Order: sequence, then structure tokens, then C-alpha cells
Amino acid sequence: MKLPPIILASASPRRSDLLRQLGLAFTVMPSTVPELHTDQLTARELAQINAYRKARAVAKKHPDALVLGADTLVYRGVTLFGKPATLEDAYIMLEQLQGGTHEVVTAICLLHLRDHRQRCFADTTSVTFRPLDAVGIRRYLTRVNPLDKAGAYAIQEEGDSIIESISGSYTNVVGLPIEKLKAELELWEQLSPRTATV
Repeated sequence: MKLPPIILASASPRRSDLLRQLGLAFTVMPSTVPELHTDQLTARELAQINAYRKARAVAKKHPDALVLGADTLVYRGVTLFGKPATLEDAYIMLEQLQGGTHEVVTAICLLHLRDHRQRCFADTTSVTFRPLDAVGIRRYLTRVNPLDKAGAYAIQEEGDSIIESISGSYTNVVGLPIEKLKAELELWEQLSPRTATV
């Protein structure tokens, strides 16, 4: 793909790994803007706003780059599950998620400030947890660090021990819906005014 230099505005090693799977060269420059959390917006709206804020903060310093901001949120009904502050918070989250189905939404914002181009989109995956008792939850928390993960879990780390099934994109739950991202980047390239230049 002929794209401007790409910057991933995220410190997540999982997102870096997924982006590499697309065969893209990119630079990692994590955004330092705080993530917003409010009950006034849906999880999808909130994730898109957070993704945009992260992308814009980095794009202001690098206006000639194509900046990718992303945000992943876990929710069940109207309850949002962010990143737990403590292991006890993580335990409570997993206790609430066990035995039921919840949604994982990842929003992505592609932003090129110099060309005044922006594209924000999101993907949602349904995840069904196995019924877990206190022992099962504690066992999972001894194997995985939950503190940097929305919903206190990672599908790619010991996921089989807590997850019964998913409906939708697996990589979306990891942190980037690469199927949708690939299509969006191809469209970005097709519509780019610079693709004809050498």
C-alpha cells in the first residue's frame, strides 16, 4: 500500500503485533491524553471519541503522518468495564462478566492533519464467558496481568479458560479489528490525492 508514514498512537504491544500482521511499517508514539469515561454516551460513541482524541494529540505534532488512534471498551448492557485499577477491581469485573455475554467495541480513528482527512469507525464483537467461580477467577488473575486490559482480561492470554465463544472479529477483542482496518486503509489509499505522485 502507498500510504503516508503511519504512526500508531498507542503503547499497546498487542496493537503493534496486529498492525505488523498487515505488513505495514509504522512508528509507535503513544498518546498521553486521558481516556474519557461518561454515562452520557454509548460505548461505541465513547470509544470513537477517545480514538479521535488520541489520534489528534499525536497528529498535531506530526501533521504529515497518517495517525492511527484506537480505543477498546468492554460493556454489558449500559455498564462499561474499563481497565481495572487494582486486582480487586479486576476480580469484581470478571465476577460480573462470568456466565454471560458482553460486547467488546474497538474504535479506530485515522487522521492526516495536513490533508484534512479523517476516518473514524468501530467494530463490535460479542463474547460469552464460561461460568466462573471464585477459584476460577483467582486462578486466571494469577496467570494474566489484568490491569492494562479493558474488562480485566485478554482473549489471547489464557482466553480458553474463561471464554466459551465469540461472535465477530477475534482481533477486535485483542485491540484492532484488522479485517475492517485493512479495508479502510485500502479505501484511504484509493481516495488519496497523493497516490499518483512518486
